[in-house]
Amino acid sequence: MAGGSPITVAALYHFTRFDHPEALRVPLLAACEEAGIKGTLLLAREGINGTIAGSHNGIGAVLGHIRKLPGCAGLEVKFSHAEAPPFHRMKVRLKAEIVTMGEPDIDPTLSVGHYVDPHDWNALISDPDTVVIDTRNDYEVAAGTFRGALDPKTKSFREFPQWFRAHREELEGKKIAMLCTGGIRCEKSTSFLRSEGIEEVYHLKGGILKYLEEVPEEQTLWDGECFVFDERVTVKHGLEIGTHAMCRACRRPVSPEAQQSPDYVEGVSCPACIDERDEAQRARYAERQRQEELARQRGAAHVGAEFPAADRDA
Repeated sequence: MAGGSPITVAALYHFTRFDHPEALRVPLLAACEEAGIKGTLLLAREGINGTIAGSHNGIGAVLGHIRKLPGCAGLEVKFSHAEAPPFHRMKVRLKAEIVTMGEPDIDPTLSVGHYVDPHDWNALISDPDTVVIDTRNDYEVAAGTFRGALDPKTKSFREFPQWFRAHREELEGKKIAMLCTGGIRCEKSTSFLRSEGIEEVYHLKGGILKYLEEVPEEQTLWDGECFVFDERVTVKHGLEIGTHAMCRACRRPVSPEAQQSPDYVEGVSCPACIDERDEAQRARYAERQRQEELARQRGAAHVGAEFPAADRDA
């Protein structure tokens, strides 16, 4: 878990049964605050999901607390590092689902697809009989994906079941390989496909983040960068911080090329959302950006424009 950078970032999720997640929230928040940890953790009856950041020892203390929660002893965590804090505050939220699909009968603890190690992933997706599906949202796929992967162009994960049912005939009888950022959406999407009668379903163990961490860049079948739900915005091979900025107006990643557009104004607009907002909204965003800049000059953190927790993929 140690690294050359001062801040350890831990992305985690675990499907397990919490009969009373509300009873876990306050003690978990207290453990995070005592350890000086920032980020977002989601609790639901189906388990825990989130990303947190802080000191090496602080992260270790919080993970120790989480592993003592019911069914969480086997919690797996993906670590990376950052030079600057990727979060400004700590939130522990109660949700109906730890990643929202809207299919109440799906239970990844009972049935999921076949896990594929990152070092075996290239062979699977290079097979002409394999259909590769990126389960992430359209703006995430735009920042980067695997060569040849299908983009369902969903705005949220809740739209994925509808997309699959609309394309079911094209996918039946095929070998399906699914991918997402850290693995959690694939747990649900492969469980969903199996509930729909699709048996030969595979997913990338540990998600894109594990692939970028373990597979050498010279062997990669990945193009672009991987969007992450924190202030790093995107990461590259070796989990190094990427080149995208975040549009504070629409929360989409902005590529280096798009940052050169006259439609990109830091904190106010980007080419993707320039026609989605009116002048009054942009005036509010400009004032928020001004307040953030003033806060930076004072050496303080302004917390008015953090990444939303919705659809977070640990």
